[in-house]
Amino acid sequence: MDPVVRNNPDEHRYEVRVDGQLAGFAQYRDRPGLLAFIHTEVDPAFEGKGVGSALAKAALDDARAQAVAVLPFCPFINEYIRRHPQYTDLVPAEHRERFGL
Repeated sequence: MDPVVRNNPDEHRYEVRVDGQLAGFAQYRDRPGLLAFIHTEVDPAFEGKGVGSALAKAALDDARAQAVAVLPFCPFINEYIRRHPQYTDLVPAEHRERFGL
């Protein structure tokens, strides 16, 4: 199983596929210089297999590559950042306390 993550800007979400099947997504709202993650879902058939983590990592890596800030309203993305502090700098310093970072 090799998850593939792609941004789907028409749907305002990052999608993760496994063997071509949609396994989950991270929905966002975007503004110039900012991605606000609002909801993440992983199909129950793929839970516990690292698909959600692959999705979060790829989405945050893409945000870094685009040099945009992140607001993790989504609890899953927020928790991923907490467990992987190398992504904390993506959240503007003035908003980190609000997200418990």
